[in-house]
Amino acid sequence: MANRITSLFNIKYPIVQAGMIWNSGWRLASAASNSGILGLIGAGSMYPDVLREHIQKCKAATDNPFGVNVPMLYPNIEEIMDIIVEEDVKIVFTSAGNPKTWTKWLQDQGITVVHVVSSVKFALKAEAAGVDAIVAEGFEAGGHNGRDETTTLTLIPMVKEQLSIPLIAAGGIATGKAMLACMVLGADGVQVGSRFVASEESSAHQAFKDVVVDAKEGDTQLTLKELAPVRLIKNKFYNEVQELYKTGPSVEELKTLLGRARAKRGMFEGDLEDGELEIGQISGLIHDIKPVAQIVEDIISEFEASKKMITNL
Repeated sequence: MANRITSLFNIKYPIVQAGMIWNSGWRLASAASNSGILGLIGAGSMYPDVLREHIQKCKAATDNPFGVNVPMLYPNIEEIMDIIVEEDVKIVFTSAGNPKTWTKWLQDQGITVVHVVSSVKFALKAEAAGVDAIVAEGFEAGGHNGRDETTTLTLIPMVKEQLSIPLIAAGGIATGKAMLACMVLGADGVQVGSRFVASEESSAHQAFKDVVVDAKEGDTQLTLKELAPVRLIKNKFYNEVQELYKTGPSVEELKTLLGRARAKRGMFEGDLEDGELEIGQISGLIHDIKPVAQIVEDIISEFEASKKMITNL
């Protein structure tokens, strides 16, 4: 299944395992890379010394390429980037910031740089900044999203129309059929997040994995746009946010309710009432917890079968 993405990352299949905070430790990233896709360590939930440990363990667990996802809004970003270079990581996905800030510096260290965007406008800015590829993420995705609420099936062809560098689709992709649909629309590959949350190797708390498996259509909602838009499973904390909205809250009042470490409490520690439970809309189609290798095999098998079915129409 060779194309621009498999060549760029030296992987077998054009699939990226998303670098999700509190879910994407070295076990998930190495299992993904060992399955023929690109595994990503989610640096957003790690102090620098913890990130170094995860990178070292991932290198020991796989001989295949893997990368690190780095949200650029974190205060210790310089230390994180130095560790990535010191540990000889060759692929970095950046997000939540200006790609001009780090792209050339990383590339000068021999690192392939991919930037995550949610709109055509930011895709073009990332291309102008010199990134090697783009992840265009639709409104369906879990975690933090763009404010424009553009869905994946709308976003991908719009970005493709304007872009010349490799394009990776993200948001609402958990099956081979969705992968094929995105590639028909112009994507060179796909990034999969929520499906890998419900994997045996995910570092998410078992209670959170079980909630993801039990989720139905309509159980997630995008909220907290005034801070940073985030898609959450509806729980006690989510309901408290909605009650506060009825009062016309200020940004400071929303920040006070959010507090600190909500995502860690929900996804990593398993606090299903007061934690943030970040997951995509596609959770309604996730019905079991499987090893990463089986998830990848299922996606590729369905992709190939769907491609044959379309050919025979």
